[in-house]
Amino acid sequence: MAGFRMMTAAICLWAGGAALAQDAEMSFFVTSTNPGQGADLGGLEGADAHCAALADAVGAPGDWRAYLSTEEENARDRIGTGPWHNAQGVEIAADLDALHGEGNMISKETGLDETGAMVNGRGDTPNRHDILTGTMADGMAAAETCEGWTSSGEGSAMVGHHDRMGLDDSEAARSWNASHPSRGCGLEALQGTGGDGLFYCFAAD
Repeated sequence: MAGFRMMTAAICLWAGGAALAQDAEMSFFVTSTNPGQGADLGGLEGADAHCAALADAVGAPGDWRAYLSTEEENARDRIGTGPWHNAQGVEIAADLDALHGEGNMISKETGLDETGAMVNGRGDTPNRHDILTGTMADGMAAAETCEGWTSSGEGSAMVGHHDRMGLDDSEAARSWNASHPSRGCGLEALQGTGGDGLFYCFAAD
């Protein structure tokens, strides 16, 4: 009987934890669409506005920030301190150190868009796993930002792989935020290497 009570308590505790996870407000997503000009997002202001509009459309208003760097600003300094949860309530990182370290849980299964849908990755048609960041692995600015997210022509932008997959099993291929530079800044060029001009959005504190 005592064993039954312990098992029942454990089940209730697990169920309670699951409920809490599902009840967590969304504070992270991959954009479902590009605003329409490739890496020309209207700068950080335009990118933030796109995050906010997508979040508003699914009933998640707030202070949304794009995970993008420029010469003047680092992505890691824009997004608050965490924790962050996806649309299903799953925690993808507890804080900035976890996000940029071993505590990062972003994957194809957890890197969902604002509606809770999975984003195509390597092996899907079309592949959309190249996520714009302009950022190095530590969250600091990279050199490639398509002129601070104002260019849809020549140039390049650093991208990460939300599905943590690439041509091999190297650290770069598995990086969510710093895998490789794009071939250009226009939408067609971004699509040519397995992207669609998508980027990460985080709810700041």
